[in-house]
Amino acid sequence: MESGELHHKRPRQQQHHGSARPKPGPHDAARDAELLASNNPFMPMFLRFRGELDEHHDRRERVIKASRDITALSKKMIFSLQRARKIGAPLPQQLLKEVTSRHAEINRQLSGIAPDLHELNAHRYQRNISGGLQELMEALAFQHYILTGTLLSYTGAQKLIPDGIELTVSDYILGIFDFVGEAMRFGITLIALNGAGGDGGGGDAGKILLDLRRLREEFEALDTTAGAGVLGKEVEKKMTVMKQCVEKVENAVYGVIVRGSEKPKGWVPDLDSQPLQMHSEDD
Repeated sequence: MESGELHHKRPRQQQHHGSARPKPGPHDAARDAELLASNNPFMPMFLRFRGELDEHHDRRERVIKASRDITALSKKMIFSLQRARKIGAPLPQQLLKEVTSRHAEINRQLSGIAPDLHELNAHRYQRNISGGLQELMEALAFQHYILTGTLLSYTGAQKLIPDGIELTVSDYILGIFDFVGEAMRFGITLIALNGAGGDGGGGDAGKILLDLRRLREEFEALDTTAGAGVLGKEVEKKMTVMKQCVEKVENAVYGVIVRGSEKPKGWVPDLDSQPLQMHSEDD
């Protein structure tokens, strides 16, 4: 190829995968004005449709980004809460500061996208925000359980998120499914720290076991076959793992009761034999 030909070769257009679309510039505005001035009677309608589609994609991208940020912040809340050592008692000051700060940032994120989830858009983009809300429900339910020893209700959960954000029953229930895994880890940690000289299966570890058993019974009685839609499919995925979590706490508590004298202080049950995946592959 001769050097002169290089000036006539058009550069390849860059591909934008998942990136925000460029904002309309003055050339686009001038082109739109030229199209509107044409004699085509359908042009104004198509330009309006294009504008509505642009708004839809921008709104969807904002909701997806917020959902990812909320998921990350909720996980950090859970990591902080796992450092607590007692149920039904106030959190240590440092943990309370971390959890409160992250919850405030989550609410700020939710308030920022509340206008994007107004009225019909709440259902239009529900799937895009669902993952973040489920992770938030897991964190809030875990925090409520540590502070009060009770399960966070749906009504109570709705009060903990900003106005304008609709919490569906499906997101609440699926978040509670995932909460079981965190309660299991918390109970195993208490047993490991107390060792053979701990509460012998009573106390906080015993309470966690009784509560998870009751929750398992309620979940097994849950009817997700009639008109449950997505909830039915997700519950089917999470039910088996939830049962495994409860069984792990049962085995750990029974191990302390039956063979407690043989376990040294700091002993912890082996959790590697059955890796836990509390979240579905679609999360």
